[in-house]
Amino acid sequence: MKAEYDLSRMKARRNPYASRLKKSVTMRLSEDVLVYFKGMAAEAGVPYQNLINLYLRDCIAHHRRIKIAWPGKAS
Repeated sequence: MKAEYDLSRMKARRNPYASRLKKSVTMRLSEDVLVYFKGMAAEAGVPYQNLINLYLRDCIAHHRRIKIAWPGKAS
């Protein structure tokens, strides 16, 4: 293997996987929700953000929907 490579003639190109990268978002979560996911993440040995992402991906994969019923509103 060469000790030094000449990369000056290489052309830049876009990352083909850029659209699949994770996006940074800010979310307000209830303290009990955060404690719950941080506890589960500690047991599993993964960062809690990854655990929340995995949970949401599972919701997508299984087409889970939440039913929200506001008080005083007819459904």
